[in-house]
Amino acid sequence: MIGLSTYAYFWQCSEKSPAPMSLEAMLRDAQSLGAEVFQICDFPAIESYDQGRLEALRGLAADLGLTLELGTRGVRRGHLARYLEIAQSLDSVFVRSMVQPADTPLEEVGPELSAAAAEFSSSGVRLGLETYEQVPTKALVDVVSAMDSQALGIVLDPANSVAALEHPRDVVTHTAPWVNNLHIKDFAFSRQPGWVGFVYTGARLGEGLLDYDVMIDAVAPTERGVNQIIEHWLPWQGDIHQTIEAERDWTTHSINYLRSKQT
Repeated sequence: MIGLSTYAYFWQCSEKSPAPMSLEAMLRDAQSLGAEVFQICDFPAIESYDQGRLEALRGLAADLGLTLELGTRGVRRGHLARYLEIAQSLDSVFVRSMVQPADTPLEEVGPELSAAAAEFSSSGVRLGLETYEQVPTKALVDVVSAMDSQALGIVLDPANSVAALEHPRDVVTHTAPWVNNLHIKDFAFSRQPGWVGFVYTGARLGEGLLDYDVMIDAVAPTERGVNQIIEHWLPWQGDIHQTIEAERDWTTHSINYLRSKQT
């Protein structure tokens, strides 16, 4: 299924916006654009929601026909247990997280995840660890493959690992068997003014360096039930109004692009 993330609303829900969007407003907008899934990703405020508000959010998503997913950072058992509780309150069966070496050294990741994976498995909720530059892709694959748990997989975002000088196609190839969620965003390099150095940032989907077709051929998301979640790395466009306008354009374009690829 095709979905949107809170990262697709980065500027619209930021403090720079004259009227920051609420989470509920994001869900309504996502549904109006034709999204089937909404991933509440790196949205710490949800940890403070009481049971009533979580149930209301779950009800809104159900009324809109949206499947909810969650996203956080960290792999400590206690933290993941809290997000498992939130996921169950929202009827979400997927939680994305990230290994953060500053919080959990790689040698401690296995024991923490082993306990968490067992709890997720018994609850029928899947956990996905995202590819990014702080953890070599091989190390991430080693951790996930060693767990040998149906509840644990990898969230593939090839753009994130470029900063570690990993080629996006290599990241796709190495992770494909374990992918249980896709973050879809395009990316590109451009020269700094004066031709000294480069800027690495987001691009409109299909107009950057993401080889979408190669990634999809490797992962086969439709056959495996892997959701495709749209995100953006949209740079500031000069003022908030232009930036929000561009963000909306990128989101609509991305949904239409993914739909065109499904046929």
